[in-house]
Amino acid sequence: MLARRALLLAILPAACSSPNPTLYVLAPEPGTVLAAAPQTIDVRPISLARYLERSPIVRSSDGYRMDVLANEWWGEPLDSMMMRVLVLDLTRRLPGSVVYGDTGAITTPPDATVEVNVQRFDLDRNGAVLLAAQVAIEGPAASARDVSLAVRPPDGSTGALVAAMSTATGQLADTIAAMLADRRAPRR
Repeated sequence: MLARRALLLAILPAACSSPNPTLYVLAPEPGTVLAAAPQTIDVRPISLARYLERSPIVRSSDGYRMDVLANEWWGEPLDSMMMRVLVLDLTRRLPGSVVYGDTGAITTPPDATVEVNVQRFDLDRNGAVLLAAQVAIEGPAASARDVSLAVRPPDGSTGALVAAMSTATGQLADTIAAMLADRRAPRR
């Protein structure tokens, strides 16, 4: 009897533990290559709407409620992941420029600085990923604009959702690259 009870107590914690979450990351996307841009570009840390600052992926925030994927998480904090992917996307689009993230080891004075406030990044009521952001470029010819992008995932899976979010991030990089292309800083 005692051995049976000990066996049950040993099995109980394993039976009650939840499985490890599935982790997802945004991926860089191809885009239009532009030739004219400032030589050095600093991407500042991305500012996220507070509801997005969590490990579980927010599927939607429509209808006055949040739909969070309980066991499907981001593989790194969303703000730092978006900055990392945006730097990679901009590097691909602006091959004549050095693009770096403000939180890295590089501290060279930039010719232009990119700032992004993400206000929404989840599914809207029509089933498309909505990326709503404000973008500001500091440098020789400063500019700012609101950006609203919608990308429809091909299906309802989390993988398709994250792929659509990667596409939207790539489209944001296209917008920022175009903003930078006309603001060429003098070469040192």
